[in-house]
Amino acid sequence: MNLSSRKTMWKVAALSVAVLTAVTACGSGDSGEGGGGEGGKTTITFAYWGSDARQKLTEQVIAKFEEKNPTIDVEGDFSNWDSYYEKLATKVAANDAPDVLSIEIRGLSEYAGRGALADLAGKVPTADLDQQVLASGQVDGKQYAIPTGVNAFSMVANTAALEKAKKELPKDTDWTWDQWMALAQEISGAGGVTGAEYNFNPAFLQIYAAQRGEKFYDGNKIGVSPDTLKSWWAIHQKLIETKGSPDAAKSAEIGATGPEQSLLGTNAGAMGMWWSNQLNALTESSGSEMTLLRMPKLEGATTGGMFLQPAMFYAASAKSEHSAEGAKLIDFLVNDPEAAAILLSDRGLPTNTKVLDAVKTKLPETDQKTLAFIDEVRSELSPIQVPPKGALEMEDILKRNSEEVMFGRATPDAAAQKFLTEANAAIAG
Repeated sequence: MNLSSRKTMWKVAALSVAVLTAVTACGSGDSGEGGGGEGGKTTITFAYWGSDARQKLTEQVIAKFEEKNPTIDVEGDFSNWDSYYEKLATKVAANDAPDVLSIEIRGLSEYAGRGALADLAGKVPTADLDQQVLASGQVDGKQYAIPTGVNAFSMVANTAALEKAKKELPKDTDWTWDQWMALAQEISGAGGVTGAEYNFNPAFLQIYAAQRGEKFYDGNKIGVSPDTLKSWWAIHQKLIETKGSPDAAKSAEIGATGPEQSLLGTNAGAMGMWWSNQLNALTESSGSEMTLLRMPKLEGATTGGMFLQPAMFYAASAKSEHSAEGAKLIDFLVNDPEAAAILLSDRGLPTNTKVLDAVKTKLPETDQKTLAFIDEVRSELSPIQVPPKGALEMEDILKRNSEEVMFGRATPDAAAQKFLTEANAAIAG
């Protein structure tokens, strides 16, 4: 998201609605089309974000749904990541929310708390879904969202780049951050590719904080200490100093892109941190073999800190006039093997065990790797927790304060206090 405050986001949404309402009042009136499709069909909208590759897959799965449900037309409402929630907030504020929408776990409490989402309990069959993962879509005991699939924030390595630098894949069951940084430095020093790319995804900090015995969210406040923030930033700083990663300016430029334009995705880097379901995009864009690894640990840490998380959720508008059709689309997306055969692991590996079994042998090599990795580390992963309201702002707040440190515009002490102040204020609302 580009907006730094959810209050600002909703104010902008309300202002946009006011402007649109005024413009509409000057127009020629209602077109009379309503929610009907051609030939008496019902038309529903489905909002989602992602890459060009995801858009193509989604168009294919929509076509398959329409083929199996000839009385329903689905209009895909695609956005890139940066504009998705701003656009969604505007539509929700205008009472024009999409019938079915994609939402990530960070936005679940926000939209459920605003009464924007319908309770899907009893409306979408969920008996075959992983019940622990399913529970992550609940807020205050109501099932506001259905998980699309699961993934884990992990280290990804380009095996060819490691071989070129004459380095072996690390033993990821016990490697440390110091070893990772040293390996990145050695790879960069060998020439050809950069050892690692870092990022400021809150998932990285959450994992690192857990290794220090801290929670990212401790109830309705941030549980990360200033010392942990400073220690975490020191990793990024050391990578830059040792040339294990690009400098702050280049890293900021790369960080504004997706997996296809990353160092890994362009064969310019050997290691990077990504969600496990992004392995396919990284592999396809680079044309190189990629391997998922556990995140490194702090020396002496009793937990790796990695956690299982829904890649995203499907939810329905509380004000949809076509709730039955919307529920049918969600049912198809999560429970139909034909949908899974199209989407594969794009939105995480299916949480429906029967669907996963049905498509397991059809998964391409990259998705087989993702499945094997999740199975291998599942017992080590922390339970899923729904973050509080304001979580949508965390990535922007963390990135902004992190870059202040990396560019030397703020001391780690000052940036840590500023991050905690801003993050806690976002949660408080």
